[in-house]
Amino acid sequence: MSIEVSNISKSYGTQKALDAISFSVKKGEIVGFLGPNGAGKSTLMKILTTYINADEGAATVNGFDVNTNQKSVQMSVGYLPEHNPLYLDLYVREYLAFNADVYKVSKSRINEVIDLTGLSSESHKKIGQLSKGFRQRVGLANALLHNPDILILDEPTTGLDPNQLVEIRNVIKNVGKDKTVFLSTHIMQEVEAICDRVIIINNGKIVTDKKLDKLISADNEQIIEVEFDLKIEEEAIAKIPNLKSFKNTHDMQWELTFVSEKDMRSIVFDFAQENGLKTLQLNLKSKNLEAIFREITK
Repeated sequence: MSIEVSNISKSYGTQKALDAISFSVKKGEIVGFLGPNGAGKSTLMKILTTYINADEGAATVNGFDVNTNQKSVQMSVGYLPEHNPLYLDLYVREYLAFNADVYKVSKSRINEVIDLTGLSSESHKKIGQLSKGFRQRVGLANALLHNPDILILDEPTTGLDPNQLVEIRNVIKNVGKDKTVFLSTHIMQEVEAICDRVIIINNGKIVTDKKLDKLISADNEQIIEVEFDLKIEEEAIAKIPNLKSFKNTHDMQWELTFVSEKDMRSIVFDFAQENGLKTLQLNLKSKNLEAIFREITK
């Protein structure tokens, strides 16, 4: 396993940030680690990167114990913390050269990570002159400098505009092809675009740990948007089989929620036919990760 966490607990005074959590991440997985603010995400990432120690439990990264083999863990991990610490007065190449000396890696690696993260056009500038998106790329380039097996990224897309989001997403997906990636974010679209698996933490405890596709389809709930050509009473709508709830969204448009493994659009179509109605539109609306996240953590 790339990451193994067993009954990890951590408290700050009377506040329990992590409460006996356990999970493992296989080599090559891209895992989204989600939760509300204060749920314990950053605390766990700091434990896994040896910045702080857990109160109880054990964790290994790339097979190395985070308490007894800290140097080996640090060499195995590329870490981008939530607040990306950069020396703003240094030039991009100067900053990376400084860290290359720290990691004792060849200077040729600097050009490799600059190309990998799309920094070539900005690499001659001081970090303080860069936009937020390019500063994130510098942090990511630095995390990749020693070619780690595992990337731990804490809110890597915070504060980026839509174009920068897409760029950083593509960088992460690209480097994730041959590395294990464990990332935290509040942007659910990023998780859906990047991750294979989702772990959701709430109040210091893991509440969900599933493959992304299984999580979205777990409860067999489907939402169908339908528009009829005539108005219809709620009493009639309520008779549709397997209907969990319904909402009249506008005039003759309805949002129907079903619990069924079967695609219920054919049932809605038959219902319309039986009641002398025509369907002007009939769409299956997927339940997205954001809606599932709200349900699980509310």
